[in-house]
Amino acid sequence: MEDNLVKVVLRLEEGEDVYVETPWATDLGDGRYRLENCPFYFYDLAYGDIFSAEYSEEEERLAFVKVLEPSGHKLVRIIFENPADEDGKEKEQLDSLVAMGCTYEGTNPKYICLDIPPEIELGKVTEYLISNELNWEHAAPSYDTLYPESE
Repeated sequence: MEDNLVKVVLRLEEGEDVYVETPWATDLGDGRYRLENCPFYFYDLAYGDIFSAEYSEEEERLAFVKVLEPSGHKLVRIIFENPADEDGKEKEQLDSLVAMGCTYEGTNPKYICLDIPPEIELGKVTEYLISNELNWEHAAPSYDTLYPESE
């Protein structure tokens, strides 16, 4: 790994549930970092986004503060019924999304974070997800960011 890669804490609190993840980020200097992974739980942060982070005494490492410059990447999360790394419809569906130009990371073969590059329309991908009746969610931008009037 490069010398300027660091781990940064992303903390998401939903009621009594707390999710903590530590993706890789490139240290750009002056408290600025570029995300090099897809967040598995955190919202409104996508691959390539530039964000600020500060050392947290509580976390004992760098912790995310806020997005400074969105990269234009979008992120959706998919939960497949069956593992997407085995032959079957899930693998075919994931392969179709990759053929559209998306990339992905997975915590396991059923839970996939789909990175949608800036040149790919979010609507094209979500239309595919809906038409294939997949279980998915908006992550970056989040549903609440996309549809603030629905709260």
